[in-house]
Amino acid sequence: MIGFHASHEQFAPASLLALARRAVDSGFDAVMCSDHFHPWSRRQGQSGQAWAWAGALLGQVPVSLGMVTCPSGRYHPAVVAQAVATLEQFAPTLVWLAVGSGEALNEAITGQPWPSKDIRNARLRASAQVIRRLWAGEKVSVDGEAGVQVREARLYSRPATPIPLLGAALTPETAHWLGGWADGLITTSMPMEDLGAVVRAFEAGGGAGKPMYLQVKLSYARSYDAALAGAREQWRQNVLSAEQSEQLSQPEAYEQLGQQVSDERLTERVIVSHDPGVHREALQGYLDMGFQRLYLHNVNLEQERFIDDFATRVLPALQLPPLSTSSQA
Repeated sequence: MIGFHASHEQFAPASLLALARRAVDSGFDAVMCSDHFHPWSRRQGQSGQAWAWAGALLGQVPVSLGMVTCPSGRYHPAVVAQAVATLEQFAPTLVWLAVGSGEALNEAITGQPWPSKDIRNARLRASAQVIRRLWAGEKVSVDGEAGVQVREARLYSRPATPIPLLGAALTPETAHWLGGWADGLITTSMPMEDLGAVVRAFEAGGGAGKPMYLQVKLSYARSYDAALAGAREQWRQNVLSAEQSEQLSQPEAYEQLGQQVSDERLTERVIVSHDPGVHREALQGYLDMGFQRLYLHNVNLEQERFIDDFATRVLPALQLPPLSTSSQA
């Protein structure tokens, strides 16, 4: 399955809705979207509310839809459970959720201290348990487990079918930890050697046989120079390592560090080419690695050209794996 990634940081909500509709109408099988409060840079300049937007999309077209969110910090896990279950009412069997430990860029707006990674992971696991229990119809009370508080919460508008709850990982360590309890993995494109390490760690940690989704970062335009310039202008601050960025709470801080990112570093993390054949080859490599779904994010602003050209010149040539029962959403 090949999906379109809708970037709330780069496009106003109404424009992004039109782009997602164009992608689905053109032959993309699915949609995923980001869930941010701030963009990574002021050049990106947007930050639409993902849950409101998702409801608008599913109200127009019943398409497979998912997002990665942090179920603690600016959200409470019970509210996340309620929001996803509501979306599932619009598109039964088509909704999925992935959870991650979050970024200060979004979660620090609450004014609470930004915790260390180990504390955030503990909160993530506890929050995921709350979400699953609520979806199952339990009355849930949690008294401070890993900092998560829930009092007599019960979800009445529940999903009719189980919703896949994936885990988001960028490192082998996190992927290994997720393998034992998440329903699947979502990660982002990176050098193949690094990506292979993430996949192997997930499988070794208990994730063997579980679905794996990949968010592919690419830059496609009418010329290589335009593709590189678009990636540089919109996305170079996004290829910082977690160690560099996890404490940053403002777009300006990302911009400052992003100035140090070379084109070489950028093209290690983003597939930059004006040639559809280059993109076809790269995407097929990810599918051959075992990813059941690819969500394509053209990081520059030329979305219409990307959607139209990929729908006719890239997607039809890809050899997709069989869609397993565990990855129907």
